[in-house]
Amino acid sequence: MGQILFYILATITLGTAFFTIFSRNPIHSAISLVVCFFSIAGHYLLLNAQFLAIVHIIVYSGAIMILMLFTIMLMNLNKEDESHKSTASKIAATIAFCLLGIVLLAGLLRTKPVVESYFQSGEDFQSIKVLGQVLLNEYMVPFEFASVLLLVAMIGAVLISKKDKQKEA
Repeated sequence: MGQILFYILATITLGTAFFTIFSRNPIHSAISLVVCFFSIAGHYLLLNAQFLAIVHIIVYSGAIMILMLFTIMLMNLNKEDESHKSTASKIAATIAFCLLGIVLLAGLLRTKPVVESYFQSGEDFQSIKVLGQVLLNEYMVPFEFASVLLLVAMIGAVLISKKDKQKEA
């Protein structure tokens, strides 16, 4: 039964992820991303990680998606009003994206996980205390990378949505 549920959730996850990427309407993309997040929470439940499933639903399906929907609505994506970018700026953005990806991938590949021997303490590893210790001790750098990434994305969204003062005048 668990295997059938896994395949159903995997199909929903992959289908909605592809629809998120290839949909032309940003609102439809955001809604399919919410469904994708819920199906990923289902995967957490299959792994018996109830706390992660609930936090995933609260943080990603709730807060992050509301933030993304506000950003989409703030940007007012109309094709008529959209200024056309020059080819040089598109090439520069692509090169910058590729360089950033290479730097992040190189940093990820060069880091080595801390391998320690864990002893059986009989403690519940799904408790918030143990999860907080692991998250803020062993995985502090990825945790901070995620927060910086969200901050940069928010600043970028605000800068993109900022109206040009010359166009209004």
